[in-house]
Amino acid sequence: MSKTLSVSSFNLILFTAQQKGADYDLLCQKMGLEASVLQNPDGRLPIPLVQRLWKEAVGMTSDEHLALHLGESINTIGVGILAYVMMHCPTFGKALEKLCQYQDIVCDGSKTTVTIKDDLVYLELSQISDEIIYPHYAFESELSIYFSATKDMIGTSLPLKSVQFNYPQYADIQEYKRIFQTENVIFDSDFTGMVFDKKYLETPILNANPSLFSLFEIHAKDILNSLKSNTSIAEKVKKEIILDLKGEEPSLSNIAKKLGMGVRSIQIKLKEEGFTFQQLLDEIRKNLATKHLKEDKLSTTDIAYLLGYSEPSVFFRSFKKWTGQTPTFYRKSA
Repeated sequence: MSKTLSVSSFNLILFTAQQKGADYDLLCQKMGLEASVLQNPDGRLPIPLVQRLWKEAVGMTSDEHLALHLGESINTIGVGILAYVMMHCPTFGKALEKLCQYQDIVCDGSKTTVTIKDDLVYLELSQISDEIIYPHYAFESELSIYFSATKDMIGTSLPLKSVQFNYPQYADIQEYKRIFQTENVIFDSDFTGMVFDKKYLETPILNANPSLFSLFEIHAKDILNSLKSNTSIAEKVKKEIILDLKGEEPSLSNIAKKLGMGVRSIQIKLKEEGFTFQQLLDEIRKNLATKHLKEDKLSTTDIAYLLGYSEPSVFFRSFKKWTGQTPTFYRKSA
């Protein structure tokens, strides 16, 4: 089962692309979508379709920063039910807590976490779907929306200590500085996200209504429960595999603990769905490897580490088994 994005968020990309000069009807036609599909804000669309949309939208608009411009192009409430929940929380800190709790309502292909270290808040994004082949579009659009939504919630732009990205610099850094209003924009970091002072967590949300919060949260819980009930065990395991990669090989026993299940129980359920743990691990590694090999700034040793291999030689053997080619040859041909 593919990871998905809410229709309301898909519409935000379409709307921003239209603002930047793209032909809305032509974009929908290229995606193979009828207008009726886009009229249900709680509907879902598969991540591969979203990736196609990003590529087409950027091409039509010739705006390499289209993802960054999403936040300043839209009204926060256009994000949907999650935005309504957050905008009626008592404080900014509580709003971020609800963001992490209900983020799958918007997109279950990435994960948002909030941690506090030395009086600094780290709002971090991580990819949990190997179907996201253009992570910079996904991450930059999310961060720009978060940053814009913060201003709507607390009445002022959030002063950032830094905004960081765990991938190479793709374009002119000046637009990142303008969008996030900070000079401290860092690429090739060990995480993607925003860093700010802890004190802002106590900032009250403007015009928050406790009664409306309760009403909207009931709806959010219903949507989230519906999504979770439709998630296969294979998708849950794949999500944990991606989170566990980098530097060590994910183990079924560790993933079983995270899911609160027994190893044998997971193996049986995977078999019922037609998978084994090793098949899922190999599938994810192969998909990520072919994507990383198209990025010139990553060495094959770096890629081996990102895929959880202890030795590059093991990665080389695995890749040749999957594709019939060595990583070096594949990179040259790609």
